[in-house]
Amino acid sequence: MTYEEALDKISSLLRFGMKPGLERVEKLLELLGNPQDKLKFVHVAGTNGKGSTCALISTVLKKSLYKTGLYTSPYVTDFCERMQINGIMISHEELTAMVEKTFPLVEQMAANEEIITEFEFITALAMQWFAQSGCDIVVLEVGLGGRLDATNIIKTPLVSVITSISLDHTAVLGNTVELIANEKCGIIKERGITVCYPDQKPEALAIIRGVAAARNNRFILADMNSVTTLSMNITGTGLEYNDLLVSLPFIGEHQVKNAVTALAAIEVLKSQGYNIADHSIEAGFSSASLPARLEILSYEPLVLLDGAHNPDGTAALAAAVKKYLNGKKIVAIMGMLADKDATTATKNLEGLFTHVITLAPSNPRAMSAKDLAAHWKDLGTSAEPMTDVDAALKKALGLLGADGALLICGSLYLAGEVRPRVLKMLQIK
Repeated sequence: MTYEEALDKISSLLRFGMKPGLERVEKLLELLGNPQDKLKFVHVAGTNGKGSTCALISTVLKKSLYKTGLYTSPYVTDFCERMQINGIMISHEELTAMVEKTFPLVEQMAANEEIITEFEFITALAMQWFAQSGCDIVVLEVGLGGRLDATNIIKTPLVSVITSISLDHTAVLGNTVELIANEKCGIIKERGITVCYPDQKPEALAIIRGVAAARNNRFILADMNSVTTLSMNITGTGLEYNDLLVSLPFIGEHQVKNAVTALAAIEVLKSQGYNIADHSIEAGFSSASLPARLEILSYEPLVLLDGAHNPDGTAALAAAVKKYLNGKKIVAIMGMLADKDATTATKNLEGLFTHVITLAPSNPRAMSAKDLAAHWKDLGTSAEPMTDVDAALKKALGLLGADGALLICGSLYLAGEVRPRVLKMLQIK
């Protein structure tokens, strides 16, 4: 089996869609010897901020010399980004060998009408890889929701982390913040410890506190007073934490809140005997990376890439643009999925761009470039749909002028397509 064939096997399960329930993935993992039971976890759920919080926690653990697994989704440019150990992706060869070994079990289950979905299969592969690699700890990002997410087959984690909760995936999780919070709180297990994002919506916070209490958890609300912001510019944020000077390479005020959440989780791990020195926190934060989250691809010309796609995400993006790009002529390339709230996304970003080029991400759920351009035109913003990514990039870069900036935004799927092309076009290594 080649790597391409392995990916085809994985994507062949897409046709089964999302099927709520943990019975199937439990059965598959049982056939694999329950590798998840050999591991310890930091389990992270939420609407926004999961990726940043996971990146910070996992990098600090790596710098503390723990063999640290990281499971995250979706990927940006390489499928293997989804599972990493100490910042190194699973190799194409390892993934291929695991698919070749494990897929017959999926077929065996299918013969009994037990249909494994794509995400369930990927989660099972990750658990198997982390266990056989001897990970000391795994930072586990929820795929969707929490209660019925395939990652929730684990037993009580070292700490459950709930990041910012807002409306997204409403067709699956519910159309109120309370309903969504209840789904996310599915990761809170009996007699565990729960860390919560410091600026949670009151209605979400009430649910999280209630579920934590009902399941006999120690509840920790991350405290913004634990850090002082010393500097904030387009290259990153300087923080003071317990007399440490911490450099956060992520930009945006929301990232300070994600950092505080990560630090609260790290303190829990320290209280459980994990040896995490101050210098490991400093080194971990400064070396953390997260593609397509207000990522600067180039300074000359200034090109930023962001995958925010829901109302709170685009609001945070808008706040960052106003803070860091104030006074610049900003051209945007934007693409969204049709099941996302384009009306709110464009409204949140209204007035920030001199011109918008719209593209349809390469995804069956993509919104057409023409339809997205219409949203912008309704707001009085100059917008045009295009079909070719390279042509859109060339046109956008040509419109910047001496002190302009290009922002590529709206979808992680679009980010994955555009990121390598920008780097190639601008000859960035």
